[in-house]
Amino acid sequence: MFNGAEVRQLRQQKRLTLQNLADKTSLSVSLLSQIERGLVDPTISTFWKICSALDVPINHFFQLPPEQDPVIRKDQRKIIELAETNVKYHVLTPIQQGKIEFLLVEIEPGEIVQPELVAHSGEECGFVLQGELKVMLDDREYHLHEGDSIGFPSTHPHRYLNPGKKTSISIWARAT
Repeated sequence: MFNGAEVRQLRQQKRLTLQNLADKTSLSVSLLSQIERGLVDPTISTFWKICSALDVPINHFFQLPPEQDPVIRKDQRKIIELAETNVKYHVLTPIQQGKIEFLLVEIEPGEIVQPELVAHSGEECGFVLQGELKVMLDDREYHLHEGDSIGFPSTHPHRYLNPGKKTSISIWARAT
């Protein structure tokens, strides 16, 4: 499902070597090479690090058709699912080159979205539609319930966890 060749193409467009990208992401050259060659899918944490290092929103790698209507119908959403996770990212943003990324995120109970804290450029805001969501931000934890929201600079290390017994559904906007 994930096209690693697009990572290579973007890396080369930005005139980065595999070693440069490895230095920016703290990932090994070997792992990045395997991802670029389509031998492995990145984990969510790895995926975020690559997007941050290449300075692109996550939906960059899951492009919509070029002449996309400004409306995305429920049955036409691109859904991002990475290997070995029970998390689904529904891309709600029809604009590919915009400064705002808009996602609906489903996290199964107990599923950690980021196994480690991740920081990247921009800022983000989230709103919990269903269930619970624990946001780890710097050295603090915020336990959110249906109707709660949160906003923070994405440069602060963060991760998400669903501590509840039902699927957590939240809406997120990230501005670069």
